[in-house]
Amino acid sequence: MKILHLLYESRGDYFGIGGVGTRAYEIYRHLKERHDITLLCKKYPGATDKVMEGLNHIFVGTESSSLTKTLLSYSYCAASFVRRKALEFDIIIEEFSPAIPTFLPFLTKRPVVLQIQGHTGTLYYRKYNPLYALTLSVMEHLRPRTYERFIFVSGHTMKRYRLDGGVSYEIIPNGVGPEMLHLLPGDEDYILSLGRIDIYGKGLDILIRAYREFCQSFPSVKLVVAGDGRDREEFLSLCGRLPEHVRGNIVMLGWVSGDRKKEVLQKASMVVLASRHEDQPIAVLEAMAAAKAIVVSDIPAFTFVTEEGAGVSFKTGDAFSLAQSMKNLMGTHERNEMGKRGREWAKDHTWERIAEKFERFLYRVLEDQKAQKD
Repeated sequence: MKILHLLYESRGDYFGIGGVGTRAYEIYRHLKERHDITLLCKKYPGATDKVMEGLNHIFVGTESSSLTKTLLSYSYCAASFVRRKALEFDIIIEEFSPAIPTFLPFLTKRPVVLQIQGHTGTLYYRKYNPLYALTLSVMEHLRPRTYERFIFVSGHTMKRYRLDGGVSYEIIPNGVGPEMLHLLPGDEDYILSLGRIDIYGKGLDILIRAYREFCQSFPSVKLVVAGDGRDREEFLSLCGRLPEHVRGNIVMLGWVSGDRKKEVLQKASMVVLASRHEDQPIAVLEAMAAAKAIVVSDIPAFTFVTEEGAGVSFKTGDAFSLAQSMKNLMGTHERNEMGKRGREWAKDHTWERIAEKFERFLYRVLEDQKAQKD
């Protein structure tokens, strides 16, 4: 297959790369030997068209320090690219973002698959000004209704869109690298927060307030924050307001990957995800694969963690509840059993298996397209 994938975040991106980009690179790492894959990415300072990691990268749009301007420019240029070049590809995958209004089905007769990895809903109004939030909310509701083929990362995400019947879709979750399944769990007296530094979405303000309370009972246990993002400086400012003995226990590692990520996960006592909003973050799957007990907020996206007995939950947005959950888990050897159960679940979610499922769905789309023409 000749695949065109509209991927608005890529390796080296000025604005960072999160689960959307990581998922694409992991899936295509297993498919690039069998298919010709082109990633159409938003432009960032220094970005040049090239082959990277065996994948063709084409960068379009205008370089800007404003994410909104960058995304709108990318939207226009990506749509223009598809209008001109779509016939050079067998199938087109588009990552859904309400901030990127491309409406590709109106631009080409080539099969287009909209991959949806999240649903934000009313939370937009807590993150942005009312006018921009309204725009994003309307686009999130309307744009998917112009598409006929979908990939969702979870059944929970799919249900939130309430699409009409007659559409073709597949639920293809995120995955983990098999190397995570072979880590020998350690325990070096630190709690790990792994993921993008997004204060509101990831609940990092809740986490550091909970950690302040936690330190009263476990003063020697550090909090390690591994990740990066646009809220980094604001997060550092929040940490700076903590008492010195608490602030001194917080370690900022920045973005970690490869062997460094494995080492950080391997040695953690537990992993905490204090998110107010998620769909299926790769970080929680990696923690389970690494046999780590997890503390998660009680949002629907994390229900599977407690159902599988791989961790405990706390009341979303409640720092005291999070602190109590962290204390309870730190004070019990049940953490080891939770880690084992999480790893067993993760064994069925390697990136190789996810890539195979992704590939089968693309073939099915092409077969359906051919049948409709015949």
